[in-house]
Amino acid sequence: MKKYLLLIAVLIVTSCSKDDFGQLGTESKIVVEGWIEEGDYAQVLLSSSIPVTNTIDSTNVLNHVIRSAKITISDGMTSEVLRVKNDKNRVPPFVYYGSVLKGEAGKEYFLKIEYLNRVVEATTKIPRSVAIKSAVYIKKADTDTTGYVFVKFDDPVNEKNYYQIATRIEGQEPVFVPAFYGNLDDKNFTTAAVSVQINRGILLFPKTKFTPYFADGDLILVKLRTQNKEALDFWNSWQNEIVNSRNPIYPANTSLKSNIKGGIGIWAGYGQSTVVVKTAEKIKPFLNYFQNGFKFIF
Repeated sequence: MKKYLLLIAVLIVTSCSKDDFGQLGTESKIVVEGWIEEGDYAQVLLSSSIPVTNTIDSTNVLNHVIRSAKITISDGMTSEVLRVKNDKNRVPPFVYYGSVLKGEAGKEYFLKIEYLNRVVEATTKIPRSVAIKSAVYIKKADTDTTGYVFVKFDDPVNEKNYYQIATRIEGQEPVFVPAFYGNLDDKNFTTAAVSVQINRGILLFPKTKFTPYFADGDLILVKLRTQNKEALDFWNSWQNEIVNSRNPIYPANTSLKSNIKGGIGIWAGYGQSTVVVKTAEKIKPFLNYFQNGFKFIF
């Protein structure tokens, strides 16, 4: 997404001026990736935009992280100021965490960021969660050492829903990464009983070479998020940049969608359902699973 997915947004933002926040250029922007999930506290990543002419590496990214902003979230009744913490398992290693307000479905949450002479604001609402019915690791043949995850869930009828499926491999990835083509609009479903193949998402600055599949021995956490239309549009535009930036015929040249007033990025509320998939357990061959009636939606 992140991952750190915020940084993907940073990488494609064009700025013609230096992004030293001691001397803010007129085109420098505050970049936000913030979220609050049902049953969990808010988290926010904050940085300044990086000019496209700059070298992009982990060191340069760290130079653009904002660590001294005042970030306040509120549900209209209670508010709290987030605290920045150092998490060495992440890139960048600085995250603003909440500890008072836990996300509740149906509630609106307001974000306010104050940094130097700038104020950034956004609003989001947490949709109702939808439970994962099953998530299974499937291989095409017993002799294969890699495979994919297939997820089943029931899309509530007479209710508009947008989804994101994310995964995290225990011991390899510090955060959940949105699955490739894992952003779903229920207008594309042909039935309320949804079945979908999950391709592994792209992690920024991975420790190992990226592959779109999972491997024997992986302990995979699979998360089904419900999200609003603004979040769906953001993540679809992020995915479009990832795909097109790797395609010389269709180069990436557009900005990410955003719901941030005074900056760019996303402040999103998510419903969530999480399950664990153990690939070391007995696995059905791909063809047998297909013949037993598993439906795929791509």
